[in-house]
Amino acid sequence: MERCCERIRVHLYSVWLRLLLTGALVGMTLGLACTSAELRPTAPSPAPSLRLTSSAFAPGGPIPTDYTCDGADRSPPLSWSDPPAGTVAFVLVVEDPDAPSGLFTHWLLYDLPAGTRSLPPGLPTVESLANGARQGRNDFGTLGYRGPCPPPGPPHRYAFRLYALDRLTGLPPGAQRAAVLRAVEGHVLATGELVGTYRRESAR
Repeated sequence: MERCCERIRVHLYSVWLRLLLTGALVGMTLGLACTSAELRPTAPSPAPSLRLTSSAFAPGGPIPTDYTCDGADRSPPLSWSDPPAGTVAFVLVVEDPDAPSGLFTHWLLYDLPAGTRSLPPGLPTVESLANGARQGRNDFGTLGYRGPCPPPGPPHRYAFRLYALDRLTGLPPGAQRAAVLRAVEGHVLATGELVGTYRRESAR
């Protein structure tokens, strides 16, 4: 009888021990899973987009001659949507990625006030605008906007890129592309892009 009771006690103890170990393992597994989930980095949110448009040409469409070297060579009208909260200034960069020598800069405009939502056509090619924005030096070597002027042949694309920044660049007038992009890096809250095209049948 005593032997029988002893066997029962041993059996019950072994069952209890297995249950205890199983519970501990489950708890450890769940704990590790929770910790792993907490430590796993979340994917960064994509930067919001600005809707950049022009009343002079449609996205992907031809840029009118008036805004090129074959016309008045004046800057086109631009407008854009509201930027995210915290925007302090805008930067506008206009480039031709199809230039024979590589990327060619046509316009650098920076420290546009945060309240700006549009630019009229034909901005003056001066160091600073009336609203305090400054103009950089394009790859023609002049200040302000210089329009499309590709060699005869296939159409070139012209990318108008607008950046909403959380600070002013603080750059003086006449800055070049590299300096502007360095000042922009790490401070972009939102971006917008408008691409137009221009083709010349022959040099005029």
